Amino acid sequence: MTEDRLQAKAGPDPVPEGLLKPGERVDELLRNGYRIIQDPARFCFGMDAVLLSGFAAEGIRSGAKVLDLGTGTGIIPLLLRGKTRASRLTGLEIQPESADMAARSVALNGLEDSVSIIQGDLKEAGSLFPAASFDAVTCNPPYMIGRHGLLNEQGPKAIARHEILCTFEDVASQTAKVLAPGGSFFLVHRPFRLAEIMGVLMKYRLEPKRMRLVYPFWDREPNMVLLQAVRGGNPRLKVERPLVIYREPGVYTEEIREIYGY
Repeated sequence: MTEDRLQAKAGPDPVPEGLLKPGERVDELLRNGYRIIQDPARFCFGMDAVLLSGFAAEGIRSGAKVLDLGTGTGIIPLLLRGKTRASRLTGLEIQPESADMAARSVALNGLEDSVSIIQGDLKEAGSLFPAASFDAVTCNPPYMIGRHGLLNEQGPKAIARHEILCTFEDVASQTAKVLAPGGSFFLVHRPFRLAEIMGVLMKYRLEPKRMRLVYPFWDREPNMVLLQAVRGGNPRLKVERPLVIYREPGVYTEEIREIYGY
């Protein structure tokens, strides 16, 4: 859940009265004219969310029902609405302020008929939604397992980055409950936890099927991993070619520019 200020620019169009609160801003998403409301004091979406939306879009079929766990300000449902033909996108978010902001972004874009935001705990997803009711699940979970360096464990940024309110096992176990057999789970995480992630996925019969490592530069170590797992899938993992972010310092590669929509 890293922050990246290069992915959006300030939106020039006026915002309907009542949708924007003090301290918030509106950013362009470069997809179908969509915009998102964000509060820099809380948490702004990062490159990992954008890359996850591009990775997931390749495997989400037309008419699919999609759930985004820990949706934050709703960035992934909004991007997937612009990149796929999914019939329904739902975001689940535990923090009331973030869920409210996400719902207002949905309203800002007039997407209430296809995107919904629900305020609730992802650890209770299995009771909030019918079993096997989604064709795809996405998640950009907290990466860090320790508390080192945390000043406020209940702050929005801490919750987004550290496993304070949920663990990866919580995410996987609830995904297995709401995902239909044969459905896909898409996530972005850190490579240093890859062995653990694979083990947890297989524990809940979420078979890893597709993996792509993300490198800041071609000669550096990867700092993100994109994964697709299939509920009840057969063992066979495809490792895709590396995704490189920067051609040179401050200059995105053409593939990254395409994913962003530049």
